[in-house]
Order: sequence, then C-alpha cells, then structure tokens
Amino acid sequence: MSELAREELSALAAIYCEPGACEVLAASEMHGISFRIQIAVKEVLDTDVLLKLCFHLPVNYPSTVPDISVTSDQLTRAQCVDVREKLLEEAKQHLSEPMVHDLILWVQQHLQDVIKQSATVCNEKTTLSKGTEDGIWMLLLHLDHMRAKAKYVKTVEKWASDLRLTGRLMFMGKIILILLQGDRNSIKEYLILQKTSKVDVNSSGKKCKEKMMRVLCETELQSQHKRFQMFEVKEYSALEELQKEFETAGLTALFSEFVPPLLK
Repeated sequence: MSELAREELSALAAIYCEPGACEVLAASEMHGISFRIQIAVKEVLDTDVLLKLCFHLPVNYPSTVPDISVTSDQLTRAQCVDVREKLLEEAKQHLSEPMVHDLILWVQQHLQDVIKQSATVCNEKTTLSKGTEDGIWMLLLHLDHMRAKAKYVKTVEKWASDLRLTGRLMFMGKIILILLQGDRNSIKEYLILQKTSKVDVNSSGKKCKEKMMRVLCETELQSQHKRFQMFEVKEYSALEELQKEFETAGLTALFSEFVPPLLK
C-alpha cells in the first residue's frame, strides 16, 4: 500500500468520522487496501438514500482506478450497478491523483441524475423487448447450510453446466458461497432454479426448496475482474485461502465487503 493511499485514507477517516462512516475492511502491502464509506445523500426522490461505497485501492493506485462496489437498501441492484459504472467512469478523469473524496462528492451531487437516467434506460429496454443482454455478469450467493450435501453439490454443478456458467462453489467452515459468471439471462435462470427447486432436505429428511439463500451481489463483470474458465467445487481450510481465491480473480473488494461479515 502506497504512502499516498495511507494519507488519503487518513484524511477520509477525519472527514467521515461518525461511527460506522469509514471502516477499513482489509489492508496488505501485496494487495492494497479496502475500506467502506457510508454516506446519506439528501433530497433524492424526497427521501434520504443511505449509500455504502466500498473502495479497493490496488498497490499501483492512483495510477489505476480503484475497484468500487455500491450497495443501498433504498436502491435496486440495477440502480447500484449504474451508480458504480458512473463512478468508475468519473474515476478515469482523476488518474494519477487521490480521487476517493472527489468520487464521493460526485455521487452526492449526481445521484438523482443517475437514478433518473437508470429509469429511462430501463423503460427503453422494456419497450424494445430486448431478448438478450450484452456483457458477462457475476452473481455471489450465500447459503446457510446443506443437509444433503452430495446431492446438492451435484445439482449445482449440473445447473452451472446446463446454463454454461463458470465460477466456484466454495466451502470454508460453515460458510457456503456460490460465485457464478455468465450471460445475464443464464444468471437469472439459475436464480429461479435455486429458489424454486427442491434441492435439499429438511430436518425430517423430506425434500425442500432453498429458503435461506441470500444474494450478496449481482453485477456486470468489469475489466479488472478475471473470468473463470470452468465451474469448480472447492473447500478451504482457512479464511486466507478463500481470500486468495477472490484476490486471484481480481475480486478483493467483493471479498472485503461481503465475506468478513459472515463470520460475525
């Protein structure tokens, strides 16, 4: 992690000093630093929008743009994706200089415009009845448990194969994650299968649907993310091994934002 990144984080911590407003998620000399900024954007759609912005500053930052993820209970996943894409576009205008605070100010000033534009694009897509969506998408799911593990794993592998999805089914202690990559229609179809099929058994041994699955993230794959070439089932003996899997795929920010909270 560069001295410039350390100084920028220190300044951000001083600016966003309310409890929970600025939180370091991970830091290392090899992979850089990840942190989350939580802000409330006023007077948007007549309500306050609470945004959680997760930034990963790689070791060569600010020569390269940070990885960014956006979440909000007041926005849809599609709107969060649009905000993220706009922030990444804006970041390219600030290369070679500290940019995180400028990006935060930008989203505070332009969030309403992005949301309106997102709604317009959505309406246009509906009008055109577009059957396919360009780009590769990524989905991260958390499962609470698997009682019939062998059968469950085979079912997930079959769905991934049938839908031509790549990625990982990951086990680390009690944590179960499914990370998928593929075209968006296939991602949507997988979600339907996961929610509606009797894929596990209940405490009485009867077949049951998955009722405790959570969608942690659904977003379009970015240029800094690496594409998995196949779908694999993997088990990890330590959190560091699981973290390395994400880091190798360019998904450090995704790991930092969603995986550590599962340990609490």
